Amino acid sequence: MSTTTNGLEDTTEKLIPTSLGLINVRIGGRDDGRPMVFWPSLMMDGTMWAFQYEHFAPTHRVVLIDSPGHGRSDALRKTIGLEDCSTALVEILDALDIDKCVLIGNSWGGMLAGVFPAYHPDRTVAAIGINCTASLPTTFESIWATALATYLSLNSTMPALAAKAARRAFAGPSAEASNPEFVEYTKTVLRNDPKSVAWALRSILIGRKDEHRRLNTIRDVPVLVIAGEEDSQFPVHVVRKMADAIPGSTFRILQHTAHLAARENPAEVNAEINAFLKALPIAG
Repeated sequence: MSTTTNGLEDTTEKLIPTSLGLINVRIGGRDDGRPMVFWPSLMMDGTMWAFQYEHFAPTHRVVLIDSPGHGRSDALRKTIGLEDCSTALVEILDALDIDKCVLIGNSWGGMLAGVFPAYHPDRTVAAIGINCTASLPTTFESIWATALATYLSLNSTMPALAAKAARRAFAGPSAEASNPEFVEYTKTVLRNDPKSVAWALRSILIGRKDEHRRLNTIRDVPVLVIAGEEDSQFPVHVVRKMADAIPGSTFRILQHTAHLAARENPAEVNAEINAFLKALPIAG
């Protein structure tokens, strides 16, 4: 274990063995608080949740995950699916002695937040998916992601082009006009292993399945789905379709917000999470 910086100074980092290799997690907050587990977007790491950590740590036990092949987690060298990620998440919960959690995810993490209650309802208090999809990739998305994955796989260190791609994918017009700190944060992608990100692109974007029928099986797990009005990756109608597939889910749209909503617009995201958790049968 070690302590970490980058705005998360009072967290502890731990590498947890899973079926997808060692997964790095940052742990902090109240030991006796309800566990909240955060899984980030593709190309990002657990630091994208710094503002959620600051907000929820006083009342919750908070776990920030570096997803497989990202951040300080082991390199990814094979294709994986959301069921594999669900299994790894259970292994993380077991290692941290967490029985049930509130799962929050953005993009990749949001897709996982959708299917995890279907695979493991007994481990889920509630789930929150932000800017996510349950649909097959579009033709354009497949072509774009295949080209980027092919290029990244040829590099031993993350090329500057990846930062440009992340900025185009994650920063909408509002961020470009008035949020330079967020735009700078998108360069976090440069800390990753390009070959790992290539495998993740093949797995989570290019190779993903239609999950709407699986989502329709969710029962007795409250789910909140949030869409960013300016998200160019998963437009509002795509995110809404995912929410509509989950019985009893709550759907919200954030104005002037793009793909990494939790990092770009933390005040509104935190407010939506607060309201959702307070409405649970046992307050969050």
